Amino acid sequence: MDHSAETDDLQARAAKLDWERRIYRRLTDTSTADPAGRLDAPADLTATPGAGHIRLSWRPVTGAAGYLIERTEPDGRAHLLDHGGSDVPAVPGTEFADTGVDDGVPYGYRVSAVAGADLPAWEWSNAVVGATSGRPAGPLRLAVDTGTVVDRLQRVWWMAGSERLTQLTFGDDGNGNQIGPEFAEALTIARADLGVGAVRAHAIFHDDNQVVTRAADGTLNFDFTRIDTLYDQILQLGIRPVVELSFMPAALARDPEQTVFVYRGIISPPSDWAQWRGLVTAFADHLVRRYGIDEVATWGFEVWNEPNLEVFWAGTQQEYLRLYDESAAGLKAVDERLLVGGPSTAAAEWITALVQHTRDRNVPLDFVSSHTYGNMPLDTRPAVAAAPEVGDRVWWTEWGVGSTHFGPVHDSPAGAPFVLMGYRAVQHRLQALAYWVVSDHFEELGRPESLFHNGFGLLGIGNLRKPRYWAAHLAAQQGDQVLAGDLTGDGAEVLVQSWATRHPDGTIDLLVWNGTVNSQVMHGDSRLHRTVDIRLTGLAAGAHRVQLNRIDADHSNVITALEPGTRWPDAEQWGRLHRADELYSERLPDLVAGTAGEGRLTVDLPQPGVLRLRLSPPADPAPDQETLSESDRKEDPR
Repeated sequence: MDHSAETDDLQARAAKLDWERRIYRRLTDTSTADPAGRLDAPADLTATPGAGHIRLSWRPVTGAAGYLIERTEPDGRAHLLDHGGSDVPAVPGTEFADTGVDDGVPYGYRVSAVAGADLPAWEWSNAVVGATSGRPAGPLRLAVDTGTVVDRLQRVWWMAGSERLTQLTFGDDGNGNQIGPEFAEALTIARADLGVGAVRAHAIFHDDNQVVTRAADGTLNFDFTRIDTLYDQILQLGIRPVVELSFMPAALARDPEQTVFVYRGIISPPSDWAQWRGLVTAFADHLVRRYGIDEVATWGFEVWNEPNLEVFWAGTQQEYLRLYDESAAGLKAVDERLLVGGPSTAAAEWITALVQHTRDRNVPLDFVSSHTYGNMPLDTRPAVAAAPEVGDRVWWTEWGVGSTHFGPVHDSPAGAPFVLMGYRAVQHRLQALAYWVVSDHFEELGRPESLFHNGFGLLGIGNLRKPRYWAAHLAAQQGDQVLAGDLTGDGAEVLVQSWATRHPDGTIDLLVWNGTVNSQVMHGDSRLHRTVDIRLTGLAAGAHRVQLNRIDADHSNVITALEPGTRWPDAEQWGRLHRADELYSERLPDLVAGTAGEGRLTVDLPQPGVLRLRLSPPADPAPDQETLSESDRKEDPR
């Protein structure tokens, strides 16, 4: 190992140790929660036996953002379900499948409603006892009325997360991979194929970009030249930035030695609040002069990143709120149309606190943002209702199947149904659900040490498409018209879910997936595999071409094409990987609908697994489109 590589390795190890020491230390204190926010106990909790799972159901509680589920083990030990390590244990719905449980064992349950992820559980439901059925599941039944449109698809994936944009300027990663070109290509793929129109990235004020310097006489100098280069490049790709106002330039920091990550982003509050406001004002003014107010007014400026975690913010909650106030004032001094928001917290915390703070002090709040990993985002509508100017601008600027760097769930097929669960769950209650991140070129705790290293990216190194990328691809491929569907049977809507849409030319896309947020069964549980009997009505008479796509451990899973234990492929192996990097596709026999307009299909669906059935109308023999067409590509809703 040469000296520079050895130094990089030592820095990565130090960053990982620091991260592990501080990541779970939160600044949130629930002990002083206002009892006025007490919610009622959920009523009518039931536990229904299922094959490989126990279905829990209860009545909704007014004002609830989500629900905590407590399970009591046969030995009497009670604990909250955390779904294998989710940072938010509460679930947003009123039905849930408890998986990873043993057959023939009784489990106790009770449920409590919470007004926010950082607010306590006050009242608990009735207690129930449940167990699995211990029997194989029968077929599920899915009825789709292709002639009835019930909704318009909301393309919440128009935003995606990204490692700091400075990577666009980087060269070889030390293993023969060109970071900058591959990173730019990843953004291009996300734009062209997924319809991603905005990226939210860290560290635009990092000292790598030489934004702020202080002269010997104490005068501050601002230089946005390097930022211009980065923003020019992504705008040329058709992607706008969501500007995360971080990290603190050393020249402004109260303590520049307080840092995070290998690249030492400074997490300190400013030594002079007026100087921070001056930076924000100068930055916003520069952007408006360079790109025009009509453009920059669509971007959004998010104040900091996860300030509720000690590892990201060395100040207090009150100091974060001061940072927010100064940032908002700095932006609005340039133009009232610039969008400012936060709290950009981990685990959906501080939303209520920021809404209350901005309302009490008459501080602008144009959008609300937060993050969740390993679970579905909570329902923020009760909290955001107190800030009517936010409207539907609720942006989950980070979201993903796992929160832990290099956690084994990241490269598993479990990510595919997880992505679709999330996109469907937040329809019409979030405006953006940004998967974190686009690319495995990611260096928070050091650059990748191997090709498949369980990185956060939808795309691997070399822009190989992971199973969850293909799920996002299938979501983006849907038509805009959502069709009526009814799914029933063992595990329906809590394990197996569906989405049926129609394109303008009459093509029908039917997505069906089988998954759970419980990462402890990420590699599958045979008891959860299902067969689905599908009945379609309202079809045009004639023969419909049927194409089947699958994503699971054995399909659309490029990782299986690499010999286990191989850190980096040689040229021959790269060729094999790129040939295997495709969405599995199979032509099924035509589905012939008679004059009654009805057709039937039966499909097997492993867990975890995703399938799509695409039915082309009888008069349209054109092949499948496997990239997002211009008619389907939508601008972001800001």
